[in-house]
Amino acid sequence: MTEEREGELLMIGLSILESWFPILSIVAILHIGALHTYAFSLFVSLFFFLILMVKKNLFIELKNRDAYKDLLLTSFWITTLFALVFIGMQFTTAGNMSVIIFTQLFFSYLYFNVFGKEKINFIHSVGAFIMGIGAIIILIPDDLTFNKGDLIIFVAAVIAPVANLYSKRARKHWSYETILGFRTIVALPVISLLAWIIEPEITQESLEKALPYVLLIGLVVFGISKILWMEALHRISITKISAMIAFVPPMTLFFAFLYLDEVPELRQMLGIIPVLIGGYLLTKPVKNKEVTI
Repeated sequence: MTEEREGELLMIGLSILESWFPILSIVAILHIGALHTYAFSLFVSLFFFLILMVKKNLFIELKNRDAYKDLLLTSFWITTLFALVFIGMQFTTAGNMSVIIFTQLFFSYLYFNVFGKEKINFIHSVGAFIMGIGAIIILIPDDLTFNKGDLIIFVAAVIAPVANLYSKRARKHWSYETILGFRTIVALPVISLLAWIIEPEITQESLEKALPYVLLIGLVVFGISKILWMEALHRISITKISAMIAFVPPMTLFFAFLYLDEVPELRQMLGIIPVLIGGYLLTKPVKNKEVTI
């Protein structure tokens, strides 16, 4: 199995886990607020990464100072990105959030393929474009209107490729467990302080209601799925990774139907077809002689 194929399989696994993020987050935010949800999720994931680092004796990697610049930068951008996403979800719908954050594919292509030196095969570019069309068909509601929540999440989409770039650079020096643990340690006190200052004090009852969802976000979304993300970044291009996020919308529709009894519209079901076709083209092995763009 090639390294690129491994990265594609990691992204498929990640998409399954990430598709639960909007469902879990929206329920938790209703009980304890956006920043508190983010802070408690970080707290849970911190224990997860510390256990991994101790078990694998990875604290020795902290002596390698070559990655500190990239680590600090990725920590800043990732923390900012997720803070914007959580805050934005308070003022918009899950559908709007999903389609807006997916525009990171456009910015990845703009940053790394148009202005940068990262190349993507022509057939993969076609696949990425088709997947993007399918995701838009699935996610844009008939009454799409832009509000402050949409604009906040749009800013998150703009900076997402930058965060991925520094994560990819840091991965050359440190293991994914150390990178993710470091990022979490940096983010937790900042987000906790902001939550304490900005949001109302939470009650024990509300925390108990939100706890199952926070645990799942911390372990699954901020833990396991981020490990898959870092390993995929190490194997395939940022543009291709951003495009493969289009697997998330149809999966989110499916799980929302099972968990929240949300029945997908016909338009959304039709949108799954180009996503699957684009996914096939994007993950199709190609010969080195084929044209790149």
